[in-house]
Amino acid sequence: MTAKLINGKSIAQQVREEVKSGVKKRIDAGLRPPGLAVIMIGNDPASAVYVQKKRQACESVGFSSVAYDLPGDTEEKLLLELISTLNSDPSIDGILVQLPLPEHINADTLLNHITPDKDVDGLHPFNLGRLAQRKPLLRPCTPKGIMRLIASTGIDPKGKEAVVVGASNMVGRPMGLEFLIAGSTVTTCHRFTQNLEEHVGRADILVVAVGKPGFLDGNWVKPGSIVIDVGITRKADGSLTGDVDFETARKRAAWITPVPGGVGPMTVASLLENTLLAANELH
Repeated sequence: MTAKLINGKSIAQQVREEVKSGVKKRIDAGLRPPGLAVIMIGNDPASAVYVQKKRQACESVGFSSVAYDLPGDTEEKLLLELISTLNSDPSIDGILVQLPLPEHINADTLLNHITPDKDVDGLHPFNLGRLAQRKPLLRPCTPKGIMRLIASTGIDPKGKEAVVVGASNMVGRPMGLEFLIAGSTVTTCHRFTQNLEEHVGRADILVVAVGKPGFLDGNWVKPGSIVIDVGITRKADGSLTGDVDFETARKRAAWITPVPGGVGPMTVASLLENTLLAANELH
């Protein structure tokens, strides 16, 4: 068996076309284009590349995108004031704070200050709480994108064993909630999990999000399963690699995401979807 690749780039392009069509409908109805404010503090190279991709994506679908590139020593108080201003700006539907942040800034304080109906990253406690209650509004972007990738395989997650390796607030925890809504039986593995190989070996659908290159042995993968690799790390030779031993895993899985070109493009596509949703239904 050799796994079929789940083409995140192609599926993300489909989502962009859907969003672009939605923006056109708004404009044809005499409404303004959705507005997204992107705040970046400091000059982290990886963040700069990612922010640029988000801005280009906004432009490609017809959003109005506003950039705030601030120095790394910007005080938290000034950032909170900026977010307050954007919260009350009727032309802004979404506010995105690019992570990671400099050490002197508390990420939770900043993210929690964004009004929930403009939290297009889906990370505000209100939106995570809605997801936990099975009444999602703005859903965390990466897990939302992953569910679209899984849907593209034609395999229904209902009744399947879903195993999530990693329990971060951005991916692992909300990913488990997405699977619960989809009717899967969910196991979340983390640093204290014992017998990780045993849990992974049960997974009909496996999502790995730990940020450690080659962390998961591909021989653990259940034959015929779906493998979603969220990790992306740049190696010394400049190439990108995921958390899963790809070459081994692809010989056992039925479907697998490549790195790059799998999950990453879907995260940005989900951000666009959330911003359009906020513009259409929340503002």
